[in-house]
Amino acid sequence: MNKTDLLIGFIIGILASLLGMFLYLTLIVHTDFISGIQSMKAEGHLGKLVTLGSILDLIAFGILLKMNKEIMARGVVLAVIMLTIVTLFL
Repeated sequence: MNKTDLLIGFIIGILASLLGMFLYLTLIVHTDFISGIQSMKAEGHLGKLVTLGSILDLIAFGILLKMNKEIMARGVVLAVIMLTIVTLFL
């Protein structure tokens, strides 16, 4: 197993989730990123925000599988698992 491919997939997964959360907060909620995360956390909706952000991870996963980059796709799944665990403890 190539660890650099796994790390690249992990980074793609984290960046895709952050991009998804950023797009949701700026286009739908009409707030800036930091204050939007703080208000979602205060209201108890941070898990829902991370879930909406992870939709882009699903797209990245599908693209990586289509390109036969299975190890990178595993990294994306690892990023989603890590985000889930971090969200549970926040």
